[in-house]
Amino acid sequence: MDIFASIAERRIQEAMARGEFDNLPGKGQPLPPDDLAGVPEELRIAYKLLKNAGCLPPEVVLAREIATLRNLVDSLEDDETRRQKLRELNFKLLRFNIMRKRPFSLDDFPDYRERLEERIAG
Repeated sequence: MDIFASIAERRIQEAMARGEFDNLPGKGQPLPPDDLAGVPEELRIAYKLLKNAGCLPPEVVLAREIATLRNLVDSLEDDETRRQKLRELNFKLLRFNIMRKRPFSLDDFPDYRERLEERIAG
């Protein structure tokens, strides 16, 4: 252990002995779930640094855009604008699935799925 770690450890032990940690909020409660649980261990430090700097991973930014687009598509009444936004939504969903290396699923594209089912059904 280096000198700084041993000094820090000693001060923590002294504070514990004085009871300075006894009345902390959440004492005896389980820790909140780790928000980086889905991130590979070798990338967690980098993600934590980016998060603390106010930067978001591209998957998170894209997921937020997808959620916003879904809400927008649901509220649109003009068919042409709705079709354009659906194309944009489908493209972003495809990019998102590629980023996550997840197999393509028609469940992620409900409007496209409906059109395919209609076409297949005749």
